[in-house]
Amino acid sequence: MGVAEAVSRAVEGQVARRHGGGLARNTYAMVLAGGRGTRLKELTDWRCKPAVPFGGKYRIIDFALSNCVNSGVRRIGVATQYKSQSLIRHLQRGWSFLDGRIGEHIDILPAQQQLDEERWYRGTADAVFQNLNVLRRDGCEYVLLLAGDHVYKMDYARLLDDHAARGADATVVCVEVPIDEARGFGVMQVDDAERITGFEEKPAAPRAIPGDPGRALASMGVYVFNASFLYEQLVRDADDPRSSHDFGKDIIPRIIQRYRVHAHRFAESCVEKPNGKPYWRDVGTLDAYWEANVELAKITPQLNLYDRDWPVWTYQEQLPPAKFVFDDDGRRGVALDSMVSGGCIVSGATVRRSVLFSNVRVEDGAFLEDCVVLPDVVIGPGVKLSRAVVDRHCCIDRGMLERAPLRVTDNGLLLITPEMLGQTIHQLR
Repeated sequence: MGVAEAVSRAVEGQVARRHGGGLARNTYAMVLAGGRGTRLKELTDWRCKPAVPFGGKYRIIDFALSNCVNSGVRRIGVATQYKSQSLIRHLQRGWSFLDGRIGEHIDILPAQQQLDEERWYRGTADAVFQNLNVLRRDGCEYVLLLAGDHVYKMDYARLLDDHAARGADATVVCVEVPIDEARGFGVMQVDDAERITGFEEKPAAPRAIPGDPGRALASMGVYVFNASFLYEQLVRDADDPRSSHDFGKDIIPRIIQRYRVHAHRFAESCVEKPNGKPYWRDVGTLDAYWEANVELAKITPQLNLYDRDWPVWTYQEQLPPAKFVFDDDGRRGVALDSMVSGGCIVSGATVRRSVLFSNVRVEDGAFLEDCVVLPDVVIGPGVKLSRAVVDRHCCIDRGMLERAPLRVTDNGLLLITPEMLGQTIHQLR
């Protein structure tokens, strides 16, 4: 039995034990993965946000895709646009275990100027509209629309059950967020039956939850539509010259007054509830990205990557185990309160509260503290580094950082890329 077949059988077994089919079998998931993620600055100069590495061995998009297969939704399309080659290669290598012979697959849907030779995807709704032929050909009863750039674990089967039980035309998944953070989300109001009565995309003055002035109800960018209803709304939106062709700005505000559009609380279907609170992270800024990664190295992190009942699937490169060498005074290879991936060598160096991705070398006398180091990095002898994100393929020598034009966030976090170090890289990231 090959690796791909073994993985497919393992997933199939888990899904069968958990759900045994149901509405998920009649659902097509469309993952919108075309965004650049400009707030991640140079980290997305060569890759889109969903392709950014996360958690030592994953890509951000792996969480949405893993939620799909773990929930029994195994017909998936990924709409790509901005600098997508790294993402496409990851999907081809890591997600080929889905078996088209039994009606499961991942369709890679790059922007192809389907409508004319000048129009790429103009918004989230337009990205789905330009792939209507894919959806119609699939014959699905429900369409699950997902953002590909958030970190969370969610059982979409529970969402689908809730959507069908309410007799909804569309369902929007929501999560409570602090009011000062709500400006970056779609903010909604609901009645006692959880029917959405108001929706505003990225409001300057978000409306708080009644009785809770410090929090707002924010859209997670996760939607369920009855397929035929979605098609009607997309065609109508495409014909509207005033529309920006976006779900949050156009589709959702238009339909809440006329149709059955309900909210689904993330707490009802989330898989991870540390301290009773649903785990969901928008790692859209450098500080948020660093914090979410470093938090994984704690003794009991809020996101459990070791959960066998809800695994996070990814491309598993064949690498040797991590190695720690030298045990002399002043020259000891150790990693404390850290995550260290395969292929790493910590040689006479100290690593504290850090996350090392695959194939990282930390050489004699180097010291890393509170760092996130992406794959294929070399930290040279004697380099001292604290509170930093190091992009893939960097080779850092002692004294180099003092001369380099590094990015420093308002919170004092360093971002280091090969270009900042004057190093030219021709490989995908």
